[in-house]
Amino acid sequence: MAITLVFDYDGTLHNTLGIYERAFRQSYEWLVSEGHVTEQYVSTEKISRWLGMNSKDMWSSFQPGLPKDIKEKAENIIGYSMVEQILNNKATWYIGTEIILDELKKMGYNMVVLSNCKTAYKEANWKQFSMGQWFSKFYDCESFGFQPKTEIIKTVRKENSEEFIVVGDRDSDLDCARACGAKFIGCLYGFGADGELQGADEVIRSIDELPDKIKKIREQMYTLKEKK
Repeated sequence: MAITLVFDYDGTLHNTLGIYERAFRQSYEWLVSEGHVTEQYVSTEKISRWLGMNSKDMWSSFQPGLPKDIKEKAENIIGYSMVEQILNNKATWYIGTEIILDELKKMGYNMVVLSNCKTAYKEANWKQFSMGQWFSKFYDCESFGFQPKTEIIKTVRKENSEEFIVVGDRDSDLDCARACGAKFIGCLYGFGADGELQGADEVIRSIDELPDKIKKIREQMYTLKEKK
């Protein structure tokens, strides 16, 4: 049985908060200095909840009244800052991620990434972390007109094996799995709120637990297929 592992990126592989918070605060400082928003305290906790959203949804949630052109400028400040930080070695994956990906590759899984990110961000990470040694493709939402993952997963299915396991840290990843009838492994170490991953088939508290959970789900899938 050929199985494709569909990974979310931020909060699943990439411990993104460090570079994202710095980029957001740069953007927010610009908005305040230009008089587009009234300065207010924005906690690290609140900022972390935007990780996993695409940039359009994030700004609609945080400052829905901003004119479109101002939102775009604010988004660009964040995007440029994050790419610059990635290329300057400021980005980090969760400890042990490369080892786990090596193990999963040796086990014969096809692996792809599906992220609510922009194309430039994808390309910077792909280059900086040499992701091609593990992943056959990185799907970013900008390339699909910022459609939700529940829509993009249809293309992922067409281009990869029919059997899927989705791995992610937000409810958008759980929705993505359900949309394609896939099993879902929730990453509790990521940026989701308490209870956000309720309904996951399996959960992990560290990426080290991932191979065993995938093996368990794969055995269940084999058993179900044999019964049919």
